[in-house]
Amino acid sequence: MTDKEKRTDVAQQTIDDVALQTIDDERAMTGAPLDSEQADALAGRLQGGVKQGHGSGGAASATVGASIRRYGGDDRVTGHQKFLSDLRFTGAAEATLVTLPVACATITKIDTSRAAEMPGVIAVVSAADLPQPVPRFGISHQDRPVLADGEVLYHGEPVVAVVAETLDQAESAAREVEVTFDERSGVFDLEQALESGAPLVRDPSLRPADDENRDSNVLETALYEWGDNSAAADGADVVVENTYTFPMVTHFPIEPGGTVAVPTDSGGLDIYSPVQHPYLLQRTIAKVVGLPLAQVRVFAPDPGGAFGGKQNPKLEPLLAFLALRTGRACRLVLSLEQTFQMMRRAACRVKARTGFTTDGALVFHDLECDYLIGAYADVAPRVMTKGSYVAAGPYRIPNARTAARAVMSNTTPSTAFRGFGSPQVAWATESQMDAGARQLGLDALQVRQRNLVNEGEAFFRGPYEATADGQWHQSLEKAAELIGWGQPLAPNRGRGIAVAIKPGATSGLSQSLVRFLADGSAIAYAGTSDMGQGARTLWQQILAHELGTPLDKVRVISGDTGIVPFDLQTSASRSTVFMGNAVLEACLDIRQRVLALYAEATGVDAAALSEAPGVLVTPDGEMPLLEASRVALGALGGEFVGQGTARRQGRKGHPLGGDAAFYEFNCTAIEVEVDFETGELLLHKHVSVSDVGTELNPLQVISQDEGASIMGLGHSQMEQLLVDDHGVIRNLGALDYRIPTFKDVPVELITHGVENHDGPGPYGSKGMSEGALLCTSGALGSAVSDAIGMPVRDLPLTPERVWTTLNQAGAQPGGGEADT
Repeated sequence: MTDKEKRTDVAQQTIDDVALQTIDDERAMTGAPLDSEQADALAGRLQGGVKQGHGSGGAASATVGASIRRYGGDDRVTGHQKFLSDLRFTGAAEATLVTLPVACATITKIDTSRAAEMPGVIAVVSAADLPQPVPRFGISHQDRPVLADGEVLYHGEPVVAVVAETLDQAESAAREVEVTFDERSGVFDLEQALESGAPLVRDPSLRPADDENRDSNVLETALYEWGDNSAAADGADVVVENTYTFPMVTHFPIEPGGTVAVPTDSGGLDIYSPVQHPYLLQRTIAKVVGLPLAQVRVFAPDPGGAFGGKQNPKLEPLLAFLALRTGRACRLVLSLEQTFQMMRRAACRVKARTGFTTDGALVFHDLECDYLIGAYADVAPRVMTKGSYVAAGPYRIPNARTAARAVMSNTTPSTAFRGFGSPQVAWATESQMDAGARQLGLDALQVRQRNLVNEGEAFFRGPYEATADGQWHQSLEKAAELIGWGQPLAPNRGRGIAVAIKPGATSGLSQSLVRFLADGSAIAYAGTSDMGQGARTLWQQILAHELGTPLDKVRVISGDTGIVPFDLQTSASRSTVFMGNAVLEACLDIRQRVLALYAEATGVDAAALSEAPGVLVTPDGEMPLLEASRVALGALGGEFVGQGTARRQGRKGHPLGGDAAFYEFNCTAIEVEVDFETGELLLHKHVSVSDVGTELNPLQVISQDEGASIMGLGHSQMEQLLVDDHGVIRNLGALDYRIPTFKDVPVELITHGVENHDGPGPYGSKGMSEGALLCTSGALGSAVSDAIGMPVRDLPLTPERVWTTLNQAGAQPGGGEADT
């Protein structure tokens, strides 16, 4: 058999065996491998089902560009996957929290004496039992105390932690803790928070003396502007001015939050948490408890849903102190209701004023964006900055101004959430585009076609100009085609279309190690958390392609700071671009090492050799990389180790800290039917088209687009956190907080990826996990307005809200209400 025939054989075997997935060494983190019978059966079901796709330079590859089933996915769907709450620790104590029934109060006394005497109780800890002053932590501001220190600022803030032998004992003791408090007036929405003389969430003495906003609830501001909006307004033929609101919504991960902290024999800590940023958590714990990084090891089991909610530390520092205080492994697993109190998306109000010419060209766009961020900063100031940066949309606008504020309130601290501030402002800008079209009597699609920037054209102007990094018009045209734009509509139906962008990561560092073993198997070590985006599957595909290794012989190790190299974070759809490039570079490093050692072992001049994916090219022809590596290693054997790094420096002075590595662009189009008697919506067709660069795994691209689309429908149609006059969340948990179910999804959900192989990631890929969520609200709002002849400017579009709009004074279905 010739070398070429052997390689063909190997490639075919790779295709046949796509289902033979292996798992991480840490069985508890990623589940157990299939036994041989299970693997054979699964491979038989999937044989022949692999799609050929584009690899490097657009060349066909049996792995890259193929719809490989998810790495470790079988364990997730069969229930073998072990999440944090499934892990067992010998001798672990159970922890529970004591909170107050109000959102804002001064704590006057804490009596733990009765609780401490309860059976099985190991420790009862309040802020007074922690180092003084009470340690604080945070991302943009070091402002969150490990436990409430003399006051609570939001409903659910932990006041006391109880540690006992069993959870029942801990909960019984917690009920015996007496906390005396004086409730204070709080601020729970934007109007209250921004009112003159409003109660301050943060004590001004805790803010810098030169902070111009220290006597208000505004934590940070951002201002972006170019041109002259005031002068431009005089030249506009039509000016529309409206206010839009986006509600507080929660991440609702199916897996609740939780942490286990284990003291080590050397005086250090092992922290188990389904966190998205293991190395960030390691740094936070080390700083708060005063340990060197080498003494803090973070194990990050795959999260059962995260979406940004598990990005940053929350209760992990508390568990670290509990473990050090008791000398025991301490375990805390939250209920779903408690998880709701730990994470949410920032609510937003946008006041918009926009001018158009008679042919629909944008003249100016003026936005005032207020993000309601909650009681502590977390990463919300960054959400405000990054979201408002693209608030004007992907349009050609000669004059623009966006003024944004991060406003504190006595509500759950907001954090990163899929879309990172962009969905809030896209709702307003896309609604304004429709408002202008209605006023001018133009088609909504045509107005977007008229204003959408071309590739390389600036949509953000000024000293830190940003330009379109793709042929975005293709997504717009494809979505219009797939939705059947312009075709006749049935009664009570409407169509809407919207576009939006989100900046990718602006800086970052991802490092990877790859081991190419003597039998041709390979292991990738990568610190990226796999929280549903399928990152490990991509690393598996890259290794199989670049090293010529069958998929079933590729393993991926992640989730352990004691084993895997550094990765800054898992966020901003960076996994494919940053860690993907690091893994790819590690594979290229291995190929170069094989070439060099092969030359040394055989005496062939290295200059006469070259390498390509899966092969070493010799003067006698191509040789499979495995065969070449065996010749190179010789009788001593061993392995090749490659190292890869993807580093992107920031840009000093840039409002985002640097230029975005890429932009996620999406166009969504929706056809909806409105029940005029009840206000209920039936989505007949939902189309999502994303600019993806290259689909490394089409099945995962489809899955991400579908998941993001449905998540976007949640905050567009039904999701909202409601608080009462005491700041208490009224709809905690699955019974009272609605998210989409299968009966809520569109009758027809279509996704499509535009591939131009123009991204900065491996093989021309871009990040795309958030795109389909960015403009769902804008498309749905446009479709509903088209159906009822009236705009709706507040989310979510519940049946009650739609019905109320239809029946408000002076409004007639199908008639219309002018945008001001």
